Amino acid sequence: MSVSHKASNQLINEMSPYLLQHAYNPVSWYPWGKKAFEKAKAEDKLVFLSIGYSTCHWCHVMAHESFENEDVAEVLNRDFVAVKVDREERPDIDSVYMSVCQALTGSGGWPLTIIMTPEQKPFYAATYLPKSSRWGSAGLMDILDSIQRMWKNDRTRVLEAGEEITGLLNKENHFQPETDEAPSRELLQTASNTLLRSFDKHWGGFHRAPKFPMAHNLIFLFRHYLLEGDGTSLFMAEKTLKQMYQGGIYDHIGGGFSRYSTDERWLVPHFEKMLYDNALLLYAYTEGFQITGNRFYAMVSKGILDYVLSVLTDENGGFYCGQDADSEGVEGKFYVFEKKEITDILGEEQGEILCKWFSITETGNFEGKNIPNLINNEEFETENQEIKTLCQKLYQYRLKRTVLHTDDKILTSWNGLMIGGLAKAYKVIGDSRYLEAAQKAGAFIENKLKTVDNRLFIRYREGEVAHDGQLDDYAFYAFGLLELYEASLSVTYLKQAADICQKMVDLFFDESQGGFFMYAHDRDRLITRPMEFYDGAMPSGNSAAAYVISRLYHLTGEVRWQEILEKQISLMAGYVVQSPANHCFSLMAFQTLLYPSVEIVAVSAGEPGSEEVKELQKETTGNISLLWKTAGNQKELSETAPFTADYPIPDSKTKYYVCSGGACLQPVDNLEEVRHLIKTLPSEQF
Repeated sequence: MSVSHKASNQLINEMSPYLLQHAYNPVSWYPWGKKAFEKAKAEDKLVFLSIGYSTCHWCHVMAHESFENEDVAEVLNRDFVAVKVDREERPDIDSVYMSVCQALTGSGGWPLTIIMTPEQKPFYAATYLPKSSRWGSAGLMDILDSIQRMWKNDRTRVLEAGEEITGLLNKENHFQPETDEAPSRELLQTASNTLLRSFDKHWGGFHRAPKFPMAHNLIFLFRHYLLEGDGTSLFMAEKTLKQMYQGGIYDHIGGGFSRYSTDERWLVPHFEKMLYDNALLLYAYTEGFQITGNRFYAMVSKGILDYVLSVLTDENGGFYCGQDADSEGVEGKFYVFEKKEITDILGEEQGEILCKWFSITETGNFEGKNIPNLINNEEFETENQEIKTLCQKLYQYRLKRTVLHTDDKILTSWNGLMIGGLAKAYKVIGDSRYLEAAQKAGAFIENKLKTVDNRLFIRYREGEVAHDGQLDDYAFYAFGLLELYEASLSVTYLKQAADICQKMVDLFFDESQGGFFMYAHDRDRLITRPMEFYDGAMPSGNSAAAYVISRLYHLTGEVRWQEILEKQISLMAGYVVQSPANHCFSLMAFQTLLYPSVEIVAVSAGEPGSEEVKELQKETTGNISLLWKTAGNQKELSETAPFTADYPIPDSKTKYYVCSGGACLQPVDNLEEVRHLIKTLPSEQF
């Protein structure tokens, strides 16, 4: 039976919203740490590990069914040491044990359930488990009983299984692909062709339902079109961005995107909203606007930003993790409407206008209610001011329904992605609020989540920082800093990016073969030390590291970055060639090397040339970089990008030096000539 449990467990002193959700479970949860494993050894018990996050729907379901249940708690407390982990705070632990689950079951997800020995060696893995067995599937209670009997009566079998799985895990993490294939343009085309084979030509997106946004795939396709003129790549990216916006995965009332769609039309989402999805999608939509000039993409970008800046932004500038899918125990209840509800709020006439616009009917499209959508609306690209006003009224009504749980911890890695999206949005849309928000978030990380020697922490919440930064924190934050540099042309951000990347190399890089480990060499070891290359819902740390180092090399001209990059790319190529379409962010790093880069150095005596330089900023994407040297920043810039020291400060008009392929052309003094020089570079499209 499930009861209200008043006594707290060991999680009560944690700061993670997810762990605190379980602090009053009757299960005697421990956070990951020595205390839990020492207890397991001392009492000769197995460890029951549960990994999830605070906005996860199925985590809530399993919590209500099992972890709030006294009968389950009795078994766990008697026979096991129960450990809870927030996957967002400890991605290293999640990565290690998720790979176990995928190896043993063929799939993964959250909540992740692992049973292991006191030495942290796993032998059982699953995701969500019902409390009791049903429909031929084993339930948690029966599984716990069976495993406990095995531990008592056949321990050798358990220990051997744990050793075997741990051995396989270490072997996999030290696997070196055997291939002599180097990165090539043909590999990029293969990726585009592979994506085309899984592309849904009618509804956009890739593969069948459930459909995930996978924004980095779309950014790669935009860049592939830009560099190769491949219209098919452009079609796949545009079709997907438009169909996602038309569906219910986009919140047409409050802005922002949900996690994924449960159907092929993008109509019915899994309603949780995550910061990293919205950050990456923001970047994809702004890239679409920059490349095509279609203001529809700018409109969607603004909708994402309105949501993030109003709901997921801390007063000190950092960004929260996300919002829950559930309200009052029901997934999506906060977001859906009955038709009568809308006409009561807006009045009959205006209610009918809104209902027609969003295909809202008496019968509904989701469990008798309606998810507002534009799937059948041919005017979906139009910014209708009347509809916008009505949506605001509906939004204010929706806020009064209930308060959605917001996971208000601030993660360095996800904030880095959001900083990058905001900076990109400012660069191509031009609203100064976006640059200010990006700069404020950058200052937050510098002041709260970074040490004086450039080490990062993973998480900040309520004045407390926790957990040593991992590869994603450094790579994604460097990504955000580089975008901030390109948006502001402030040398400070370029220097910060270089400093963070150098620390990333010092802590995570494998000098012998290339590649970046997930956690630092001087931190406590898990049963294995992962090195991830696959781009999943987010780019892998290794692909992001390669991308930011390649950008740094082109911006600074520093040979040290080239040497690291060559070793990194050489290793990555072996993984990418096996499944190119699953490494699209890695392919973006390859693009920076396989096509001639263009570095434009604008040199000004002072501010008078700023408006012209800012106009040029909006046009830089893909393999085009812009540096701005002025009388005021020349010393700082030459320290970070030494090659710029040779460019003299002009007496009057800004001079533009266009460089490509290791050679610089004669300087020019107006934008038309700059554009002409770029277009006449040999046999390439930019």
